[in-house]
Amino acid sequence: MTSHDGPVRVLVCDDQALVRGGYVTILGADPCLEVVGEAADGGAAVTLAQELRPDVVVMDIRMPVLDGIEATRRLAGPGVAEPVKVLVVTTFHLDEYVYEALRAGASGFLLKDARPAELVAAVRTVAAGEALLAPAVTRGLVGHFGDRVRAPAPAEEVLPAAIAALTPREVEVLRLVAAGLSNAEIATELVLSPETVKTFVSRILTKLSLRDRVQAVVLAHRIGLVPVEG
Repeated sequence: MTSHDGPVRVLVCDDQALVRGGYVTILGADPCLEVVGEAADGGAAVTLAQELRPDVVVMDIRMPVLDGIEATRRLAGPGVAEPVKVLVVTTFHLDEYVYEALRAGASGFLLKDARPAELVAAVRTVAAGEALLAPAVTRGLVGHFGDRVRAPAPAEEVLPAAIAALTPREVEVLRLVAAGLSNAEIATELVLSPETVKTFVSRILTKLSLRDRVQAVVLAHRIGLVPVEG
């Protein structure tokens, strides 16, 4: 949910003019979205976002001046008084910087080869506060960078402290969230209504003091709640 009436306000940041223009065209064609600015590097993105206060920043990772990770950290990272929602878009789903971007505060992640409709849906999803992390991306990311994602302490020591406040059902929901399942898929898996699953996810975020679904995914993998394959 956005903080105002009217279309979702979007800032597009990508150093490639052709890509940036494509995003602007795609997003601008949707009556529920409004592109309020463009930036060709992370530094400009931070400046414009602070001035324009968009609902969502569509952020590339690899850019000059200031990369997307640092730009995301300055806009949505720990300690930011009024964080801006950031949707990271990049070429490779196993980009080594993606995990760092998520830790920096990104609310979602999308591949550049996504279809136009998927980009529009992703922006809407992030604007609504429902963090986006595609299942295939989640599994690939954690499978490839599992050692980096995991906390250094043994999982059996960290796990109880992190999730002691959760009920067994909430732990199961968190496990499925971390595996990359959507609310609808979790509902099917656990034979629950999507609305019930949404309530469970909300309780989990509150109990663990997490800002959004992405942080829940990162935490669950760090504590070893989801086994890394391969």
